Order: sequence, then structure tokens, then C-alpha cells
Amino acid sequence: MGALIRIFCVLILLAGCKAHTLPAPEKAAGEPPSAVFLAESTHSPPFARIPYEAFSRADAVAIAQQEWRLFGERVDDDPPRPGGAKYTPDEDPARSPGHWERIGEYWWLSQNADRREAGWTGMHDENGETIDEGRDDFYAWSAAFISYVMRTAGAGPRFPYAPSHYVYVNAAKAMALGEASGWAVKAEPVGGYAPALGDLICYDRGRHKLTYDTLPGRFAGHCDIVVGRDKAEISVIGGNVDHAVTMKHVPVTADGRLAGPDGQVLDTRYPWFVVIEVLYDR
Repeated sequence: MGALIRIFCVLILLAGCKAHTLPAPEKAAGEPPSAVFLAESTHSPPFARIPYEAFSRADAVAIAQQEWRLFGERVDDDPPRPGGAKYTPDEDPARSPGHWERIGEYWWLSQNADRREAGWTGMHDENGETIDEGRDDFYAWSAAFISYVMRTAGAGPRFPYAPSHYVYVNAAKAMALGEASGWAVKAEPVGGYAPALGDLICYDRGRHKLTYDTLPGRFAGHCDIVVGRDKAEISVIGGNVDHAVTMKHVPVTADGRLAGPDGQVLDTRYPWFVVIEVLYDR
């Protein structure tokens, strides 16, 4: 009888997958169906897949801080260096024992089962081949880190998990425009919304900088999660910053915004151009 019940449940799940097509996150049309999420998120533990608890701002912040501590509580408030941090193979935090495996867990847990990126680590591709150091940028894991935090915190099917930041940024803009529903992200202009704990702030790493108004678009970007706040700055944590999970401090206005009344971003180091309000349950 138990075997028949299991077979019946599998058939129901497959039928649900056949009847619904998960909207492409780039377009974020419609509402993400739970049945497809369950089928595609088989790498996730049950507590994140079901999830056991409500999607929590406090959990997302705590998870990001935990990973930051694992990487040695690194803080980098210096302007970004051209080409990023330079390390020898023995010095590279992303390739050090314990760290490359942890990055592999970010990829495995954050990406859907059918994505090749799910097999990557901090130093290997999906075939287990060591990544050439000159191609590290191709295997950038900052979006995998954000996806890992959101999935583990209980976002369930409401976050567009992806290896690139622009996927969930575009979904957030579609939510802001009323062109999509169901996603737990909403884009806000940097001068119009003060990021709260657990929200994301993002910048474009390309030559021709995007603005909030030119979204959606495909771009090379980076996003950090807000984990602390005081009168003059917010503390944010991001993955693959200097090849590690790293904190930086970002200046804000007296009311907590990234840009002043004139629209100018206060942080001269990074061209922050969008805030992602994360729609937590609590």
C-alpha cells in the first residue's frame, strides 16, 4: 500500500509539472507554480523546500552573517581594484580547503537540478576539472550566494534562483511595473527607498552603466544583502567579493537612502542603481 501511495504522489507531481510551465525569470510573467519548484529544487533540504518556517528577514540576515564568519569576517571598504583582488593559488580564499567546498554547496543548493552550474565549486566545473585562474570571472558565484541565502531562508518558489543577478533584478522590476506577480522581490530606485535589513542593493559592473529606468536588461552585476544599519551607513555582505564572502559599509543619507535628493549616489566607489525590496513573510 505504501508503494502505491508513493507512486500516486509521483504521478500527481508529474501531472502538476506538465500542466504548469515555470515562467522564465528574465520575464517573470505570471506566478511561479509550487509543483514545478518542488520538482526542480531537489538539491534543497526539506526545511527549505517546503519550507518549515515562514520566509524570514531575520533568518536571511543570520545566514549571510554565518557565511561571512565562515570566511574569516573579512571587511573591504577600499575602492574596488581593477580586475579584482589578485591571489596566488595558495592564497586564494575561494580555492582554500573548506572554502571551495562551501562555494560548491552554494551552487548545489541554490540552483535547480537541471542547471550545469549546480556542479560547480570554488575551483571546479561541473566535470570536476580545475578552473583556470584566468577564467574565474566566468564562474563568478556572487549570485549563487544570494540565491543560496534566499532559498535557505525559506523563499520557496517565490525567488528566481539563478547564476546571474540580472535574472532576479529583472523579475523585481517586472513586479514593480505590475507585469508579474508572486515573486518575493520588488525593484526600487536608490533615491526613493531606504533598504531595510535583508534587502539587496545592486550595481552594474559593465562599461555602460544601467539605471533604474533602463531596466529590465541583461547585465554583469553584483548585489549584496543588507545586514546592519546605523545613522550614516549600512553594512552589506556579498559573495565572491575578493574571492570570499565579504562585508563592506555603504554611506547613506540621514533617512537611510543610497542617493540624496539630487539623485546622486553617496557611495563613490560603486554605481549602485537599484534596491531590491525583499517581500519577506515576517
